[in-house]
Amino acid sequence: MELRHIRYFLTVAEEGSFTKAAERLSIAQPPLSRQIKDLEDELGTQLFFRKARGLELTKEGEHFLQYATRIRQLADQSVEDIAKMNEGLSGKLYLATVEGYAPALIAKWIAAFKKKYPLVEYELWNGNSDDVMKRVASGLCDVAVITAPYDEEELTGRIVYEEPWVAIIPAKHPLAKGKSTSVDLKKLAPYSLIIPSRQSRKQEIENWFAPLGLEPKIFCRIAHMLNAYELTANGVGIAIYPASAARYVSDGVVIKKIVHPDVTARYVMVRSSNKQPSLVAGEFWDYVIDH
Repeated sequence: MELRHIRYFLTVAEEGSFTKAAERLSIAQPPLSRQIKDLEDELGTQLFFRKARGLELTKEGEHFLQYATRIRQLADQSVEDIAKMNEGLSGKLYLATVEGYAPALIAKWIAAFKKKYPLVEYELWNGNSDDVMKRVASGLCDVAVITAPYDEEELTGRIVYEEPWVAIIPAKHPLAKGKSTSVDLKKLAPYSLIIPSRQSRKQEIENWFAPLGLEPKIFCRIAHMLNAYELTANGVGIAIYPASAARYVSDGVVIKKIVHPDVTARYVMVRSSNKQPSLVAGEFWDYVIDH
């Protein structure tokens, strides 16, 4: 099987006609038909149903289409990447992060990577972990930083940072009083809690309370930390967030580490397990791991 067989197959599949595909490829129809027949013989199966009004992929053809598409993408990408190597690493890097400490991590990595590869451009997107993972899995993002857990079949991950979870407490709340910088988890149980919107996060927080025989009163779920801060500053409830929240909020709230049990947020750098990274994305990934 040669690359031209892949390109011919994809063109015929896209056009649904040997005649139209031959015109697009600027070759005669009989040689194109022979090339597809050779490909079918090599695979040992029929790829198209020949019909009066055109062609239709068989079940095997639909399956082969997925592989052929990936092969063409890799071939095109390899040509582009090798060309860029002669000019110095360049291109666009698509990154995404959750809130918390992830933006600080990404900023440090970009600042260092920019010194080594000044021609690289960046697009940076922010959302909750579920949304970020969907972007990575769908190919809209090259590398991202999320908080665990994540789908280890769809994504390749590397833990890059850990920090405790904290309670963001209204300044006038009884739990905000005193000099202690921590608060027992069980003391949060009677109060309305504001937590991140990620579905798995709700289950995780409920699991913290379960061994204590308690059930949290989850009052509100939010996608962005600024919403959590504004709600707590207005006395609506107590927010549960990674400790880096203290970097961005202060007035009107008190932040205390959650203890008994101690609970930790783990930040993970991820990329797709099913897609070959671009040259610039691969270099960025390796650079972060090495440094």
